Amino acid sequence: MKKMHYLFALLMLVFSSFCFADEASPASNMVWLVTASALVFLMQAGFALLECGMSRSKNALNVVMKNYMDVCLGTLIFWAIGYGLMFGNNPSGFMGTDLFFMNDSDPASYGVLLFQTMFAATAVTIASGAMAERTRFDGYLVGALFITAVIYPIFGSWVWNADGWLAQMGFIDFAGSTVVHSVGAWTALAGIIILGPRLGRFDKHGKARELRGHNLSYVALGGFILWFGWFGFNGGSTLSATVDIGLINLNTQLAAAAGAAASMLLAVAMRRPILLTETVNGSIAGLVAITAGCATMLPAYAVLTGAIGGIVCVLGSQLLLRMQLDDVVGAVSAHGFAGAWGTLAAGMFYKGNLFDTHLITVQLIGIAACFIWTFCCALIMYFAIDLVMGLRAPSQHEQRGLDLSEHAEIGYPEFNSGNIAYTADRANNMGLRS
Repeated sequence: MKKMHYLFALLMLVFSSFCFADEASPASNMVWLVTASALVFLMQAGFALLECGMSRSKNALNVVMKNYMDVCLGTLIFWAIGYGLMFGNNPSGFMGTDLFFMNDSDPASYGVLLFQTMFAATAVTIASGAMAERTRFDGYLVGALFITAVIYPIFGSWVWNADGWLAQMGFIDFAGSTVVHSVGAWTALAGIIILGPRLGRFDKHGKARELRGHNLSYVALGGFILWFGWFGFNGGSTLSATVDIGLINLNTQLAAAAGAAASMLLAVAMRRPILLTETVNGSIAGLVAITAGCATMLPAYAVLTGAIGGIVCVLGSQLLLRMQLDDVVGAVSAHGFAGAWGTLAAGMFYKGNLFDTHLITVQLIGIAACFIWTFCCALIMYFAIDLVMGLRAPSQHEQRGLDLSEHAEIGYPEFNSGNIAYTADRANNMGLRS
């Protein structure tokens, strides 16, 4: 056992020397970037578990399938179109004009493309949870493709392309509170407006009814996986192995913890039950909030940013319910409202230049630009999809569950014995039985 300890220590020494001794080494930078990409990819599993757990058992498979295809189709369309629009030559300041179908480039560019592909997949999958349990699978995928190909990369080019008009103004969004999370949230908001609430979500007086998720253990596990992956999300945004990763990931940890703690304390102060779902979403809101300023903020302000993010998430969810907007997983609050707050905080708490009015003004312009562009485009997109092919599932399918109606499979077959006739009918209609 003692020899194993020595071996482990030696391996860690070698690894750390390789990655951080020479910060200018292209090899060490690529190792960190690819590792971070893998961590961000793992976040898709976190989203799948969290969204599945917050949905009812009859829709569990459908939710996971949407997350799975977000990654598969999103990877292909972002490689083909999205990356070029986002990072290609951008003389207009609005979108790139080359780097489409990247096939022959320098080695470093492949690593950046891989990392940015994971970000694109994260942005698009945020909408799936909010729109869960009543969305047609084909209509959802068409929307996801358009988000990945057009909506997300064009706004991203404004911020992360060196020639983008917001980048030229000095807009701060280090790892994507606005570029990734707010874009995903505002598309989700447009989607739930076009869809309407789930059957039975509100009574005739507009009061919300509880439609609880089927597995809250999945929610907690998904939250932990997302938290773990976020160290690659934020730390990897350096695009190189530098000592700055320490501060970035410390701020990430502090903000997540503060977001969860603040949401719990708010429940106590309001004399409400301390819900696991709210607490997990509080930590996610803290993570989203710190993502913009994690590299430019001192730890004490990271705690404050995360705590306010958690509070904003709870209050935002209550606001949506009062407006009779049905967000199954709280994505709009956790990613949109908290993302907007975090982007503003990045300007307010900028290290060495606190509360600079110019920085704050630029941040507000970027927040507004993101909402106007993303929400308007997504609203038109989902309206068109609903008009042409239908976005909402038929009421019978929604009542029986989308697992069967959309995929002819059942996530929990032992719980569906009462639907034998319906199951057989769906299978026959989809040509799955001879």
